[in-house]
Amino acid sequence: MGWALQFEVGTVGLVAIGLGVGLICGAFNGVLVTRLGLPPIVVTIGTMSLFRGISYIVLGDQAFNGYPQDFSFFGRGYVFWVVSFELVLFLAFAVIYAVILHFTNFGRQVYAIGNNPTAATFSGIRVARVKMILFLLTGLMSGVAAICLTSRLGSTRPSIAFGWELEVVTMVVLGGVSILGGSGSILGVVIAALIIGMVTFGLGLLNVPGIVMSIFIGGLLIGVIALPRLFRLIRRRRAA
Repeated sequence: MGWALQFEVGTVGLVAIGLGVGLICGAFNGVLVTRLGLPPIVVTIGTMSLFRGISYIVLGDQAFNGYPQDFSFFGRGYVFWVVSFELVLFLAFAVIYAVILHFTNFGRQVYAIGNNPTAATFSGIRVARVKMILFLLTGLMSGVAAICLTSRLGSTRPSIAFGWELEVVTMVVLGGVSILGGSGSILGVVIAALIIGMVTFGLGLLNVPGIVMSIFIGGLLIGVIALPRLFRLIRRRRAA
């Protein structure tokens, strides 16, 4: 059935399905947060396990492969010389979201909600609507990432990207984004992503085991969060 569906929809259909599933998952998370008032962190962690469990039910412990040949362009194609399609797509989305976040009213509303959602509500900002849009955009970008990753690997397996959430959170926090919301920039996250990518690539060249990389990423995350607070505590004690 899977093979028949693949050949029937083609590459365009596969991309549409990937983006559509991402949007649906993002909308599901958004409804749980904006309509039921559940904490976003609880919802995202819970649905992550839920969606992965559904993929295990559909695929089992086997890989689905045999995608159309032209589908590989998204993950392994080059636009010019050594400039890959993935890199161009990454930079394009970085510019688009930088403009939206830093130069539009919607971006200012996002910052306001992150700083104080109650004050944002009394300021006339439709908090639930903005949050829902953010969850939809997150789901859409997850679909884009899934398409590129599947295209690069040439197969789909439920265990793909297992544990990557730790690296994603580390990149975001290292890029200057507050885990409490209200601060951060797209440029900072882009630079942090490049740094983490180069570090993990370098560790891979040194044949460092994956578990050691996980320890390093976890330690880096704790350090990035703890060090600023430690420095502030030291300044306060010196000032006192």
